[in-house]
Amino acid sequence: MAKKKAFGGFAISFKGKKDSVEKVFGSKPVGPSEMTKKLWVYVKRNKLSKKG
Repeated sequence: MAKKKAFGGFAISFKGKKDSVEKVFGSKPVGPSEMTKKLWVYVKRNKLSKKG
């Protein structure tokens, strides 16, 4: 059975990462849209995504 492509063709792997959620998002409360932006900054900075 063929593996289904990830939504949008991107695959993200956090394998081997030990950063805390606070390190990624900060210590102050953030809304969902800001959380998404910070998560993508983290993913891109650490080269965690690849086009599937």
